[in-house]
Amino acid sequence: MTALVTGGTGYIATRLIADLLAQGTTVRTTVRSLDHADDVRTAVSRAGVDASALTFTEASLTDDAGWAEATDGIAEVHHVASPLVHTGTPEEVVPPARDGTLRVLRAARDAGARRVVLTSSFAAIGYTPKAVREYDERDWTDPETPGLPAYPMSKAVAERAAWDFIDREGGDLELVALNPTWVAGPTLTVAARSSLALFVGLLDGSMSVVPRQRFGVADVRDVASAHIAAMQTPDAAGKRYLLLADGPTLTYLEVAQILKDRLGPLGARIDVREAPGDEPAPLTIHNERAKTELGFQPRPAADTIVDTATSLVDLGLFAGA
Repeated sequence: MTALVTGGTGYIATRLIADLLAQGTTVRTTVRSLDHADDVRTAVSRAGVDASALTFTEASLTDDAGWAEATDGIAEVHHVASPLVHTGTPEEVVPPARDGTLRVLRAARDAGARRVVLTSSFAAIGYTPKAVREYDERDWTDPETPGLPAYPMSKAVAERAAWDFIDREGGDLELVALNPTWVAGPTLTVAARSSLALFVGLLDGSMSVVPRQRFGVADVRDVASAHIAAMQTPDAAGKRYLLLADGPTLTYLEVAQILKDRLGPLGARIDVREAPGDEPAPLTIHNERAKTELGFQPRPAADTIVDTATSLVDLGLFAGA
């Protein structure tokens, strides 16, 4: 069997590819340019996995070209690729996320694929304010929320579009959505983007002020495992699953303190304070559905945070004290 993983150069995708290969699945992945193929092979090999059963197809979320070839003969699609753009106008950010997801779903349907597991986000669930900040899979971020940043808007719009497509024209194609919170954990790539860039900023002392914000953490290894479980669990079809690590939600200041307390000399440069403002309100995010239905067994959040930092050192992305 061959599984398709979209966006093969990514943080989550490389971990998922490695896990699929390790269990004997042949993997095809999409890259925007075949010039990146060796980078993906190298990243996957860092997990101790033989990458010889990995093949590549050139395809972009912003273009129809390549998607028929990518999905040809594929029964299982893990749609991980997404434009990771945290700045920009909604007009710049939303269409690529929405249209790219629809391209993948359309190609999967036309190829006769059985199921697509979509990496969505907590951003599609918990960015519309509630009187009590307690969220589960029934909640949705309303794209019309005043002041909503473009990124969570794009995630909500893209996931809504995916479910609408399945309802209206998906045929026999099944969809499962995974909604991880802020993803951290050891990286297989050498690009310190997104959450990894924050860890570098904390460790090297360049980030001295952090936002007053409370959030959930999800381990990239657990997200990859959940992708595989969501593909293999018959009753998961048509459902969303929140993913986050064990333990309470955290603030950036608490993340910094965990690193300082547990890293010894590597945490010597960490010296941060919170930006002015109100204390973040309590936040509860439920992952019981994933635990019960997918067998999701997340790592403790503190372990994820420490493992993230040590992987950056191991890959030479942070030189240490």
